Amino acid sequence: MSPYVGRFAPSPTGPLHFGSLVAALASYLEARSHQGKWLVRMEDLDSAREMPGAADSILKTLDTFGFEWDEAVLYQSQRHEYYASALAQLANTGLAYPCACSRKEISDSATQGIDGLIYPGTCRHGAPCGKEAKALRIKVDDTDIQFEDAIQGNISQNMAKQIGDFVLKRADGFYAYQLAVVVDDAAQHITHIVRGADLLDSTSRQIYLQKRLGFPTPNYAHVPIAANAQGEKLSKQTLAHDINEKTPVDALFLALKFLGQYPPHQLQQTNLKHLWEWAIFHWDLVKIPQQRLMISSD
Repeated sequence: MSPYVGRFAPSPTGPLHFGSLVAALASYLEARSHQGKWLVRMEDLDSAREMPGAADSILKTLDTFGFEWDEAVLYQSQRHEYYASALAQLANTGLAYPCACSRKEISDSATQGIDGLIYPGTCRHGAPCGKEAKALRIKVDDTDIQFEDAIQGNISQNMAKQIGDFVLKRADGFYAYQLAVVVDDAAQHITHIVRGADLLDSTSRQIYLQKRLGFPTPNYAHVPIAANAQGEKLSKQTLAHDINEKTPVDALFLALKFLGQYPPHQLQQTNLKHLWEWAIFHWDLVKIPQQRLMISSD
């Protein structure tokens, strides 16, 4: 079996839309072009954001479009004990600590970082007297995390100056995405992560956690985000259209074009089998535009 293991990890907040299809297609073709495994993970940690039936709908659409995953689908909602174990490991080494700050308190004293507000460290050495700590954060240090993204190039972030101590478990009791994704990537032996560039700025936090937990760091490649004419990422919030399951060839053809693969026009008139054969054989990660966001024609 090839050592390459890739994955697609959607959040079941709604049906599959074009932006999600682009990420799924890129991760799938990169895995198959390396004769590797491709896994599917449902990032259903936040039940408040989850749409009933969305997970099944996403899987049905992937199946209809000809995607084939190599292991049983993993659901984050069923893995709380593993996140708790990782969190305990970080707490035992003095890295994770309780935080009692409200959002307003943080916004009143924090500065803007590369991906949100930088926590000012109020509770680093203990919560203020009389305040109940509910969230859990991890201490970061003044170090640069660097990695070479296969599409976006060299990325470097200073954890203290640009990120700050970030949340591992939220005040509402939900485990944070950054912790869960690191634990699951290690558990599934993921070697390569191909996903949307909206997660590019999260990668340094994930590498930081990998190092602290003793996990290997996968290879990363972040494809451009599909956006609407207003420059907004396609999502449920921006009213992105659901994928039409009746025309999978057309949708996949457009996704290939978006990813810079230049499929021949006659491919639109073929069937799914021939389209997949062409796509896997001609797949070239180098052709993907080195951009974080692109307007979609969908």
